[in-house]
Amino acid sequence: MGNGACLCPDNRPAPERGWNGGAIALKPDTRQITIAGVLGALTLVLGMTPLGFIRVPTLAGAVTIMHLPVILAGITGGPVIGVAVGLIFGLLTMMQFWPYDPRVLIPARVLIGPVAFLVYRALSGTGWGLPLAAVAGSAVNTVGTLGLAVVFGWIPFAGKEGALGIALIHGIPEAIVSALVVTPIVLAVNRVMPRRKHRP
Repeated sequence: MGNGACLCPDNRPAPERGWNGGAIALKPDTRQITIAGVLGALTLVLGMTPLGFIRVPTLAGAVTIMHLPVILAGITGGPVIGVAVGLIFGLLTMMQFWPYDPRVLIPARVLIGPVAFLVYRALSGTGWGLPLAAVAGSAVNTVGTLGLAVVFGWIPFAGKEGALGIALIHGIPEAIVSALVVTPIVLAVNRVMPRRKHRP
C-alpha cells in the first residue's frame, strides 16, 4: 500500500506472527512452547546429574554438553526460547560452581540461543547455516564466559591456567561436537514439527 502499511494474516500484529514469518515472536506458539518445555527439562536433567558437567583435571574443572539444548532452543524455538533455556543453564552452572561470580556465569549462557538463531537465520539459504550456527552458539559460551572471567579477575588471559589455554582445550572440541550433534537434530525436528507458513 502507498502509506507503507502491512497486511497481516488473521488481523494480528506482525511481531505476533512468529519469527518464521519474518519477525521475532512476542507470543510463543504451540511449537515453541513444546520446544521450550522439552529442552528446558533436558537442561535441568543434565545440570542435576553428572552428564551435564563432566569433571576433568583442568583449570576449567569440567567440560559440558549443556550448551547443546540452548543452541537447539535458539535455532528451533527462536531467540526468546533460547534466552529462557540459556538462563536455566546459567543458574544450574552457578549451583555447580558456587560461589563463582554470576557476572561470569550468566550473561554468555543467556546469549547462546539468540546468537545461534541470528547466525542460522542469516545463513539459512546455505548448506552451512546449521553447523555454523551451532559453532557460533558454542563459541559465545566459551569466549563470553572466559572473557568475563578475565575481565573480573578470576583467571589470567594467557599462561597454563589462562583463558586462552582453556579455550583451546575445551572450546574447540565443544564447538565441533555442537556442529555434529545439533545439525541432524534440527533437521529431524523440522521434519517432525514443521514451522508455520505465513503469507506475506
